[in-house]
Amino acid sequence: MKKGRLEAFSDGVLAIIITIMVLELKVPHGDHLEDLLPLWPVLFSYILSFIYVGIYWNNHHHLIHSIEEVDGRSMWANLHLLFWLSLIPVTTAWMGENHFGAWPVFMYGLVLLASAVAYYLLVQALTCGGQKNQHLRQALGKDLKGKISPVLYITGMGLAFVNVWVACAMYVIVAAIWVIPDTRIEKQPAH
Repeated sequence: MKKGRLEAFSDGVLAIIITIMVLELKVPHGDHLEDLLPLWPVLFSYILSFIYVGIYWNNHHHLIHSIEEVDGRSMWANLHLLFWLSLIPVTTAWMGENHFGAWPVFMYGLVLLASAVAYYLLVQALTCGGQKNQHLRQALGKDLKGKISPVLYITGMGLAFVNVWVACAMYVIVAAIWVIPDTRIEKQPAH
């Protein structure tokens, strides 16, 4: 399969994910700025999730443009990633609507962790076997950001039952780490 088709399908799914999230935002009842205050948990969870989807979209774009070919294993790995990303709107809404309760914050972290693992598996599928896409494996190197992120997600998940704000801070830290595009991939020439 041509890589452009994989990228176009993924872009469409990610656009739908963002659309679903924005449709969960409700119009405030009233016409004063203070009428926005009750909506802050929903708005904060939306902004954080929008940033996460944007990070995945950006890095996925660079990832796909840096490879030479896509096989069946890569297509399934990509679908696995899209599955977990498609759960972000559900956990985003649950977290925002319930003012960051422990279980919603835990489940949000679990979806973020599963998405990170799925992205890792996609990279592995794209770079496994022979010389196929080996330049990508070399570009990624030790992938420190990719190794730190799951640790912070798991820490946040554990802290969700101790202090939800510290747990959310772990998720914000991971987003801050990744908000700058992965230049290791970005510097790779298109093949």
